[in-house]
Amino acid sequence: MPRRWVTVAACLLALVALACEGGGEPGSRPPRETPSPGSPGGIAALGDSISTGFGSCLVLVSCERNSWSTGDGLRVDSLYRRLLDRNPAIRGKAHNHASPGARAASLEGQAQRAVRDRVDHVTVLIGANDVCRGGIEAMTPVKQFRAEVDRGLRVLRQGRPKARVLVVSVPNLHRLWEVGHTDARAVRAWKRGVCPALLANPTSTDPLDRARRAAVRERIADYNAQLAAACRAYGSRCRHDGGAVHRVRFDLELVNPLDWFHPNAAGQDRLADVAWRASGLGS
Repeated sequence: MPRRWVTVAACLLALVALACEGGGEPGSRPPRETPSPGSPGGIAALGDSISTGFGSCLVLVSCERNSWSTGDGLRVDSLYRRLLDRNPAIRGKAHNHASPGARAASLEGQAQRAVRDRVDHVTVLIGANDVCRGGIEAMTPVKQFRAEVDRGLRVLRQGRPKARVLVVSVPNLHRLWEVGHTDARAVRAWKRGVCPALLANPTSTDPLDRARRAAVRERIADYNAQLAAACRAYGSRCRHDGGAVHRVRFDLELVNPLDWFHPNAAGQDRLADVAWRASGLGS
């Protein structure tokens, strides 16, 4: 066979092989490459149940596809999905290390996992459990809270010094009591032990109960001040939301109808929108 026909035949075989890899149909897309483990880029979420999408899938378990930070579902336009629109190379590089029940003490370990992921973006939402777990006597002292936040951020600064960190404020839980304590459904759910420091005896006007709620409100304000200060101390790669998430006026339509506390999918989407605008990534 003449050499030129050998060359032509080889080229045809190569084209057939490429068509098979692409599915063999005209106009079909080649399969997406699976990111190699540990490859750089992407986003990691640190924090508690809010960042896991807890309760947003109609059952009281984590539902990470609806996370305001790393979710990849269609119901929430998460930070990950917005970043993905700008950079398709991060597909599959969303890591959720948040955990239901986590307090600020958990940030250090979560940050270590984010460093191993080699992410370029990290979100931090923590503090609700430092307030909510038990009565007001169980709330994490402000000085201890700050020290634990600093330890977590220090891991990120040392392990991923070029990563962009977004620290968001603790949501306004007192606002949730304000809009829910006259709703019989919410009151029934809260009696099962939801954030007792704030939501125990939600309809009571007793001075002791009013003082307890005021103490929770003040502690959240103190935590938010420390989160902002910790971010400033971190340096230019950390951005605080300036209280934007705390200012979200949550109503009962933005929380799930099981515990009347954690954001539903619509609430997660609201958090994502507010956090995105506060992050400066969209500008």
